Amino acid sequence: MEDEDLERNVTQLLEPKIREAMTGYEPFYVQHGPYERESRAVAPAQPPQYDIAFVLRSNPRVKWPLEAKVLRTGGRVSEYINEIRANFMTCRYAPFSNEAAMLGYLLEGDSNVAFKKIAEKGGWKLSPHICFLDRKHRTSDHDREVPEGRPYPMHFRLHHLIFQLRSG
Repeated sequence: MEDEDLERNVTQLLEPKIREAMTGYEPFYVQHGPYERESRAVAPAQPPQYDIAFVLRSNPRVKWPLEAKVLRTGGRVSEYINEIRANFMTCRYAPFSNEAAMLGYLLEGDSNVAFKKIAEKGGWKLSPHICFLDRKHRTSDHDREVPEGRPYPMHFRLHHLIFQLRSG
């Protein structure tokens, strides 16, 4: 429970910082905690809820989500991997988008160790983003399991960003 509160608190503080960096002329807006109604299971189930999402102004059904996970150390990435497999790879998250992001809030250790473990345990190749070589930012490319009859993009790029959190 402690990690969930930390994740919510950091994410809640991050959303206004993103908003402050925006010009106001973007074709999207940023929102903390929006629901993904497209992949909602039958009632009374609640729809999935993103930590943060960039929502397309011209079609609010299209969201580019950011999902966050606390990483106690660079080697403890199981929940992070499970989030990707259970939600992004099944189109439960980001069904209308061909990209999204995972945020790792790293409490102890090195971001390079975290990236290495994510690649290893996920079985994915993580590559530096060509536009952000000095950022703790990697990408991985995937083919998702698109539900039959759905018009969702199969080819999917996931951005991995590690935020080093320090106590004190």
